[in-house]
Amino acid sequence: MTSPSLFRDRVFPVLTVLFAILVIWHVFVVYLNAPFVRDQAARDNEVLTFGQVVERTFNQERPVLPAPHQIAVELWDTTVGKAITSKRSLVYHAWITLSATLAGFGIGTLLGVLLAVAIVHNRAMDRSFMPWVIASQTIPILAVAPMIIVVLNSIGVSGLLPKALISTYLSFFPIVVGMVKGLRSPDTILLDLMHTYNASRSQMFWKLRWPASMPYLFTSLKVAIAISLVGAIVGELPTGAVAGLGARLLSGSYYGQTIQIWAALFMASGLAAILVTIVGMAHSAVLKRMGEKP
Repeated sequence: MTSPSLFRDRVFPVLTVLFAILVIWHVFVVYLNAPFVRDQAARDNEVLTFGQVVERTFNQERPVLPAPHQIAVELWDTTVGKAITSKRSLVYHAWITLSATLAGFGIGTLLGVLLAVAIVHNRAMDRSFMPWVIASQTIPILAVAPMIIVVLNSIGVSGLLPKALISTYLSFFPIVVGMVKGLRSPDTILLDLMHTYNASRSQMFWKLRWPASMPYLFTSLKVAIAISLVGAIVGELPTGAVAGLGARLLSGSYYGQTIQIWAALFMASGLAAILVTIVGMAHSAVLKRMGEKP
């Protein structure tokens, strides 16, 4: 049996996939941007070689598909090159979105755990409420978000809370499902053993069900915090927000600034990766605290 290798088993596969993505990306940059280059050359009565076409497709001001280096330059300019208090800084906009994300994630986590506990311990809740929890996610968030924003604005509620509620709507569902599964995960023999100890329901919950649900909880939290970020971004779109990553996407679509749109998307994906990583680190710390061997 060969010994595990960090580079061979983890780093090399990731690098291979990234290389393949970059190759395909560069091919499509040329393919999608070339028609505009040829049309512009025809209007100017220019005859371009293939090399000139390729060069111009990678340096268009408003390309159909931006080249990787254009997005990298835009990200550098709007993060390092701008003060974080500037409204042109992606760090500023990311913080606006992050605040709504964390608020919605916190509310969704609390709501999801409480609902899961009620569903597990109450048969009526299990049979009546769980189907509604599942049915709630069949409604597209793009249809729900404008209604939530408009209704809350009509009663004078605006700002952070409406976006946080949209994030809550998305994030509570995986937590409910995961925690219900986790709280029911202890084997029957373990439950019977607790009964032989004459354990109360609270003792069974805190000493058996709750520890057993931790892996399920943190797996759900990883999904929930990423989807909460999506909810915060979607919540910024219906009202024409002037701050947040959703606002950057919106303004970029208004003025055809595809590079700005892609930079905001990369910032959002990087922010989601950081949040999921933090949850993963908390997961490892909790399991280590519970005695799991590395």
